[in-house]
Amino acid sequence: MATAPPSLRTTVGNLCLGSAPDSWGVWFPEDEQQVPYTRFLDELVLAGYEWLELGPYGYLPTDPQRLKGELDARGLKVSGGTAFGALHRPEAWDEMLAHVRRVAALTAAAGAHHLVFIPPMYRDEKTGAFTESPELTAGQWAGFGRAADRLGRLLLEEYDVRLVVHPHADSHIRTQAEIERLLNESDGRYTNLCLDTGHVAYGGGDNLDLIRRFGERVGYVHIKQMDPEILAQVAAEDLSFGEAVRRGVCVSPPAGVPKPADVVVELARLDAELFVIVEQDLYPCAPGVPLPIAVSTREHLAGCGLSGTRRPNIDR
Repeated sequence: MATAPPSLRTTVGNLCLGSAPDSWGVWFPEDEQQVPYTRFLDELVLAGYEWLELGPYGYLPTDPQRLKGELDARGLKVSGGTAFGALHRPEAWDEMLAHVRRVAALTAAAGAHHLVFIPPMYRDEKTGAFTESPELTAGQWAGFGRAADRLGRLLLEEYDVRLVVHPHADSHIRTQAEIERLLNESDGRYTNLCLDTGHVAYGGGDNLDLIRRFGERVGYVHIKQMDPEILAQVAAEDLSFGEAVRRGVCVSPPAGVPKPADVVVELARLDAELFVIVEQDLYPCAPGVPLPIAVSTREHLAGCGLSGTRRPNIDR
């Protein structure tokens, strides 16, 4: 069994580092271009991480005991679960909720207390074709925050899992204005933010400004960087996120924006303990690509004061 290298330094007081299947090129529960989950788990340990997010439901084992066995054998722990669903489609609520319940149950069984909720993209992940309008109607926006709070309250009361909504490229929570609207129209008791630094940059937002003004709503963090030159291509050529990823929009630190050290400084000022989960969108990639990137990324973030040696107290 793989053995983790020693941590490089003590964590910044309120931040705990982890990683996710996304950094190994995993976007789907099953896909022939993705590495087997056992390889991901083994390489996660080799790269020096103790904490992981579960990724797309069905990639890792969904039986709680089987998952526990795989993680315990490697000394790994779960920071949170990952679910996809639409809050702007009332007619799809029941189907969405059934999926989220499965994820929440597995997350809770793994001892984690966060569910990262990702809105659907309005462009196909593989073809780039538009599947719905990129703009929500006034009626869809009117119910968005209420739907988030309804879901967040259910998760908290029934699973002791906290909802953190994840802005995403090619989704309806993409720009800073859309992020702020969601936060302003929802209740911090039930709905908070998974600050994905790369997706905020992709949508033209300012991560440091969001942390400073909405820090009390930041409940979880994905840390990643985007290549400014490819972001310019996205704007000029109307690229889909899938095409942008294939061109290499998501890069390793210290390349790209925002600068991880700047983000860490602002997060360290918050009165909350947070998981900071590394993501680098790599789908599709050759099997040998992720591990060296994971190692160099951890080493860079350790130099910024981030490591994964303690578990945050969960208060939001």
